[in-house]
Amino acid sequence: MKLFLTGLISFWLYTLSVFGYTLPDVVTQAGAVADTNVTPGLTVTVTKSDTLPPTGNTADDLLAGLTDSSEVQPLLPHRMLFTQRAFWGPKGLLRTINVAPLTPESRARELKVRRTMLVTHQIGGFVTLAGFVAQGLLGAKLYNAKGEDYLKTKRWHERTATFINITYGTTLALSLTTPPPIVGAKRGFTSIKLHKYLAIVHLTGMVATNILAHMIQKDFSLKPYHRAAAYTTFGAYAASVVALTF
Repeated sequence: MKLFLTGLISFWLYTLSVFGYTLPDVVTQAGAVADTNVTPGLTVTVTKSDTLPPTGNTADDLLAGLTDSSEVQPLLPHRMLFTQRAFWGPKGLLRTINVAPLTPESRARELKVRRTMLVTHQIGGFVTLAGFVAQGLLGAKLYNAKGEDYLKTKRWHERTATFINITYGTTLALSLTTPPPIVGAKRGFTSIKLHKYLAIVHLTGMVATNILAHMIQKDFSLKPYHRAAAYTTFGAYAASVVALTF
């Protein structure tokens, strides 16, 4: 009978340990056996994590558990645009004058500023694209206009060109001076990289279009080149907006 009771108690203690129940007065804070009446050979260990209060079961908590806490997330990416580095780099202008110190708190605010600037950049892109469409219609009309109609269309064409230069320049400045992200660009071909490659094309076309627009005043034979540069700029710009949107 005594053997049976001893076996029953051993089985009961083993079951409790398997299902994670805490045995009172059995383990110390360090996890060592303290009660000498426990059946020999049975050891229950309480780890540090078992003594912590339970946390929520949200996705953030689950992902946080998969992160190595020993890794320190860098505050700045290794690769940045030269304009971003000039303003937001470790030795950038805003760091030097202590407007934006390189701290985790400051970087958190910068990421909010980055989001606002990129949203404004995207809105400016659509506004500029609408200006390109209007400019294209006016340009096509200007090629066939005569007399008073020509002068009136030319004035609107010049006003629209000024509007486009302002919105285009503002949109470009927002893109070049936005605070850098936490991590650098992903490897491989992405829509963001396509957007940047097309930006080089339409920026070159924009400069060429403006230069040719002034040269036409002295040499009207340059009109076809001006029109070709304008259409190329519009095509590259429209494609870059589509690439970033979709």
